[in-house]
Amino acid sequence: MSTQNRRSSVTTTSSLAKRQAENLGKAAAGGPPYMAKKRPALANVTNQRQGPQNGPRSLVSGSSNMVPCATKIANAKKISSTCISNAGFPRSTLPAPLNVKPSVAVSSKSAPFINYDDFSRIPSPAAPCSVDISSPHSHESSVSMDESMSTCDSLKSPEFEYVDNIEMTAVDSIERRTSTKLYISEHVEAAETICKRDILAQVGIDDEVVDVDDNFMDPQLCATMACDIYKHLRATEAKKRPSTDFMERVQKDINASMRAILVDWLVEVAEEYRLVPDTLYLTINYLDRYLSGNTMDRQRLQLLGVACMMIAAKYEEICAPQVEEFCYITDNTYFKEEVLQMESAVLNYMKFEMTAPTAKCFLRRFVRAAQGVNEAPSMQLECLANYIAELSLLEYNMLCYAPSVIAASAIFLAKYMLIPSKRPWNSTLRHYTLYQPSDLSDCVKALHSLCCNSQSSSLPAIREKYSQHKYKLVAQKYCPPAIPSEYFQNLS
Repeated sequence: MSTQNRRSSVTTTSSLAKRQAENLGKAAAGGPPYMAKKRPALANVTNQRQGPQNGPRSLVSGSSNMVPCATKIANAKKISSTCISNAGFPRSTLPAPLNVKPSVAVSSKSAPFINYDDFSRIPSPAAPCSVDISSPHSHESSVSMDESMSTCDSLKSPEFEYVDNIEMTAVDSIERRTSTKLYISEHVEAAETICKRDILAQVGIDDEVVDVDDNFMDPQLCATMACDIYKHLRATEAKKRPSTDFMERVQKDINASMRAILVDWLVEVAEEYRLVPDTLYLTINYLDRYLSGNTMDRQRLQLLGVACMMIAAKYEEICAPQVEEFCYITDNTYFKEEVLQMESAVLNYMKFEMTAPTAKCFLRRFVRAAQGVNEAPSMQLECLANYIAELSLLEYNMLCYAPSVIAASAIFLAKYMLIPSKRPWNSTLRHYTLYQPSDLSDCVKALHSLCCNSQSSSLPAIREKYSQHKYKLVAQKYCPPAIPSEYFQNLS
């Protein structure tokens, strides 16, 4: 077989094919194919009681005769994204509603996670620039172009470029006109790039504002424009917020408890597929915005959830899960066409306005402001603030608070939980959040209640997520004590 044929025979496997190949290997090692690791479907969002239940809550619908598409393929190397079709996913009926009791908890065995470390076992495709190099003993005069240089090497730019006098004159002319019109200065003082707010706090000598935009070497921090970015986010967060009373005004067949069950399940899906936090926050934003203006029945609520997560993943992820994977995690309750139709409905309702400020956007900024004086270990504060902010996703009543308020309140409560003896707010946080402690009082108390009740909650996904070592076990270590009322007094 020629080199060109070998290259064309190697296809890039999709993310779905990789996960299916992994499940195929694990199933062959011990057990029938359908016992491979698989995300359990959400079986209950109805809150209807059908008799007593003992033991942990199960999210699996009970259809054990369903064989995934991956079990039909013998060689994982030949798996391609075109093998996925509707024929590979048999239609299954919606599981009967289960009873969700406040005292039950999800077992770790009922929600297995994918091990991405096994991806090294999948054969990698051949490099497209590889060529056959002749023997080093061959004569120099007999070496051909194909043997001495690969295709990629031939596309490299030369190390030196030669410009004649005419081109040099043109280049000098362009540079002079550019410098004249743009007024480019070779020396830019750092003092001019410090964030300047319309509202600056008058601080004392003992409580100075720390400049968190002083790192101009890291392009990800956007030190020169971070202030303008977050000022724009604050101005637009009110435009992309869902309604705060859509459950009472619009919805007839679902309630806040069903929404919380769906959000808890979406947290597990995001953790299993290792999606970035912004994907999860955007998913809940799209979900609530769609429910604010469209009546939804409980049988299609999970369909709306996976459609919103698929849209958010396409927006945020480098390699988003495919539509077949979202059908798979619902135990194939929905067809591929149904998910795509729901995706189209959500996009058209929101007029393709996918950019929305979430609490996670503001948390990045506020965590840097909170760590400016190094009052607490950085990872502990960041993980604890993220844990508190994610708890707010479960609660429908938290929609009445703006994302920036939730982020600032999460920082306030996290700092208090880490160092209860010290006031959590200072002039630096007031400067960058534009909030006084009294502005956060109600939201902080609501988040404090969520943290206190999380240990006994029947929706444990977020608590179990932040009970892992990679999140510093913040869900287990810290329990918020009562907050003194004087901590909510405004800074003078």
